[in-house]
Amino acid sequence: MWNPFRKKPPLIPIVRLEGMIAPRGGPFGGLNLAAVAPLLERAFAMKRAPAVFLAVNSPGGSPVQSALIAGRIRALAEEKGKPVIAFCEDAAASGGYWIACAADEIWADPASLLGSIGVISSGFGFQEAMGRIGVERRLRTAGAEKALNDPFSPQRPEDVARLEELLAALHEEFKAWVRARRGARLAAPEEALFSGRVWTGRAALEAGLCDGLGEARAEAKRRFGEKAELLPIGPRKRPFPLSLLPGALASRAGAGLAEAALTAAEERAAWARLGL
Repeated sequence: MWNPFRKKPPLIPIVRLEGMIAPRGGPFGGLNLAAVAPLLERAFAMKRAPAVFLAVNSPGGSPVQSALIAGRIRALAEEKGKPVIAFCEDAAASGGYWIACAADEIWADPASLLGSIGVISSGFGFQEAMGRIGVERRLRTAGAEKALNDPFSPQRPEDVARLEELLAALHEEFKAWVRARRGARLAAPEEALFSGRVWTGRAALEAGLCDGLGEARAEAKRRFGEKAELLPIGPRKRPFPLSLLPGALASRAGAGLAEAALTAAEERAAWARLGL
């Protein structure tokens, strides 16, 4: 029989932060501030919640979106006065680890992959292929560095130097964030921590990149009692079949799917760099 005076069990919101971090999302998901902010607002708005959990599963991506998401988590945590605990799943690497560092504590599975505290830039050069098929590249710029790293032009030493300078500056931002959030908990030498190396959960614990090994449900019960429950908070997905669209819209949707396929390929490459 229901008792209106019986104390309700603790309910802990857990926000899923999963996938590649990119300025724009797509049909297959993706992390950016625009998509994540409403989920975080819902989680932190739960007055009875003793904490907010984050389920992080990301190979990384945009450093700007990583910083924006992490910044919003910290702002809400301070505004609502709630502790934040991140639980790393397959990976919290690169931008994924940047986001995890917004939590007050980071927990991982022994087989999770954490770290990758570095910055990467990749691309292709097509200038020789264009010559073989008889295509001439016509490029005009106002500004000596406007066409930096253009894939259809030969790579210039000054472009390489400028790109390396940009990557180094972004790396310093990443390192400063990790130092600020992890502080004295970092136990391994910085040349190893900030080399871009990926650490398993157990090794990450020894290096100070995380605080414990475990998963969200068990940790919720250990902290808040056996009756504690998790409330998953994620995006609402509403798939729409292309067959229901008229011709012009279906064509546009098809182009969107082609773009999504490229995004999916990029995400697949990001996971592959971690061996996943």
